Amino acid sequence: MRATVSIYSGNRQRKSSANHRHIKLAKVLTLPNQDQHIIRSPKDVFNLLESDLRYEQKEHFICLFLNTKNHLIFKEIISIGSLNAAIVHPREVFHATIRRCSASLICAHNHPSGDPEPSMEDVNMTKRLIAAGKIIGIEVLDHLIIGGNRFYSLKEHGHL
Repeated sequence: MRATVSIYSGNRQRKSSANHRHIKLAKVLTLPNQDQHIIRSPKDVFNLLESDLRYEQKEHFICLFLNTKNHLIFKEIISIGSLNAAIVHPREVFHATIRRCSASLICAHNHPSGDPEPSMEDVNMTKRLIAAGKIIGIEVLDHLIIGGNRFYSLKEHGHL
């Protein structure tokens, strides 16, 4: 009978150890990240993305998904286009936004030419994204265009 008890106590110890590891993992996953980015201005977005986009030879359309406190949840490339265009549909943008449980988003893309001035297509696409976001309750906070070592914020220039 004693051998039976020791087998059970050994299982309890293994289960206890496994439970302890699960609790430890849960704490690690739920503790706030000390490197968490808070987006307060277009310059913050530029600083976050400029090094990723500086030397790209094709347009990359990226979304930054934010929580209600403007902490970055996730950064995702939505589309990679050609030398001077990136095809972006609101369906892809908001599918990713909803999947990440995001309260709001900031869009950004690069201009490989180095000129961050928006095209008419850039402005129109941004307006479509804003309209789609209003329908589903997710705010598009800004759209930045990064070219060379400069950026253009559509919000700062009154396009939003």
